[in-house]
Amino acid sequence: MSEPASISAGIADRYATAIFDIAKENKNLDGLETGVDALSGALDASADLRNVISSPLISRAEQEGAVTAVAEALKLDTVLRNSLALMAQKRRLFVVPQLVRALREALAEERGEVTAEVASAKDLTKTQLEKLTKTLSERVGKKVTINATVDEDLIGGLVVKVGSKMIDSSIRSRLNSLQNAMKEVG
Repeated sequence: MSEPASISAGIADRYATAIFDIAKENKNLDGLETGVDALSGALDASADLRNVISSPLISRAEQEGAVTAVAEALKLDTVLRNSLALMAQKRRLFVVPQLVRALREALAEERGEVTAEVASAKDLTKTQLEKLTKTLSERVGKKVTINATVDEDLIGGLVVKVGSKMIDSSIRSRLNSLQNAMKEVG
């Protein structure tokens, strides 16, 4: 992870921890999750919103006004709305995508769930996803949600990442291992 990305993740994690703790203390984790989903949807749907939160050319006051209007339109709970306004005042809105990700992870962890990042050479079928989910759930001991992506460079097989553990059974990985072994021999 690059240094700026690491700094952004650290900022987002601190805000996410504070927002999550306040929502948990107020027994409003469901409201927080609804707000996070709405905010994520708005970010995905609106290039203008992404521009507002990331542009250094937009003043703090304009960012705060825009993000407050968006928060009210999305009917976000008070904690999330106030946090976004504070982030605008502190020029921290650029970390909102990482904030959404960190809040989703905290909410999933609270429910005893974990997300597995799965890359495959082609789309997995519903049956394959179900079998993989069941197998990973048994190994991890928690409910597993799969975030599947396609990486054609893998040639075949899977790369599965759950937390800090990674299982690479891709053909690309095996070919690289074989190539390294052949270099050592000859």
